[in-house]
Amino acid sequence: MLDKLRKSNWFRGYGAVLLVMILVFIAMSIINENFMTYDNMFNLARSTAVYGIIALAMTFVIITGGIDLSVGAHVGLAGMMVTLLTVREITSMPVAIVLSLATCALVGLVNGVLIYDGKLPPFIATLGSMTIIRAVILLISNARNITGLPPSFLEISKKTFGITKENYLGMKTTYGIPLMAVIWIIAILLSFIIFKYTTFGRNVFACGSNVEAARLSGISVRKTTYGVYILSGILCGIGGILLTSRVASGIPTLGTGYEMDAIASTVIGGASMSGGVGYVGGTVIGSILIATIGNAGTLLGLNTNYTEIIIGLLIVVSVLIDNFKRR
Repeated sequence: MLDKLRKSNWFRGYGAVLLVMILVFIAMSIINENFMTYDNMFNLARSTAVYGIIALAMTFVIITGGIDLSVGAHVGLAGMMVTLLTVREITSMPVAIVLSLATCALVGLVNGVLIYDGKLPPFIATLGSMTIIRAVILLISNARNITGLPPSFLEISKKTFGITKENYLGMKTTYGIPLMAVIWIIAILLSFIIFKYTTFGRNVFACGSNVEAARLSGISVRKTTYGVYILSGILCGIGGILLTSRVASGIPTLGTGYEMDAIASTVIGGASMSGGVGYVGGTVIGSILIATIGNAGTLLGLNTNYTEIIIGLLIVVSVLIDNFKRR
């Protein structure tokens, strides 16, 4: 039984990180009594949803053998756009959300064009777009936080599906799963369907495994490259809108550093930086682990630099393990 488990694809791909995640949960439950409380799990679910959606975006890109350093900038761009468009009453909230996502998709397309047609390395192309996007955000916001978002927008991060109970003061509280987590679950299911059952999903793996062989077999590498970066932009835009709703304001620096967390979640979950290998399930577990490490650091009162060191070490160890697997 154990031998079959070790040989199964999912265990070889991300069984170890699942075990680590379980151990972290057990350890934190023993160390801190507040860890397993409903309020903390609710906040952890909302944090993980944002990390998870952005990590899914990175998964598509990394499987092709690329990298997208602009994911965090996309988060900030979508958040600032939807804030400015609604606060200044330029358009309605639904239209503002659509325009923000369309802009992120367009930037993703530009990344794809630079990488495929411009022959730029993904690292350079997305580093450049990240720098430009960050500068644009600072310009359109005058480098200031923008407040005044409508209650209907803030409700996105507060909405919960579950059981509503009334306490002795007559105040109602809903216990269940936050809308942010539901959106993440939908993104997970759609990503799984794309990879498992669509031609595009198979093409993503083919391009990552051997781009020349994929081209010779009739696969449009151009369309696949465009597709993954457009999809990355849209997913990160969704993450940015959710995060902006949670922080209740447009913040110019929103999403800074999220690219490293997304990379960490993806490679910890079993994806190969050389392309051709990646798991939606692994990315999900990696996202939960990264969010849990941050949450644990907060509960324990640790300096955030220590959690960054831990995440950095996890990235290095994961890549080293991947290198040993390929030898």
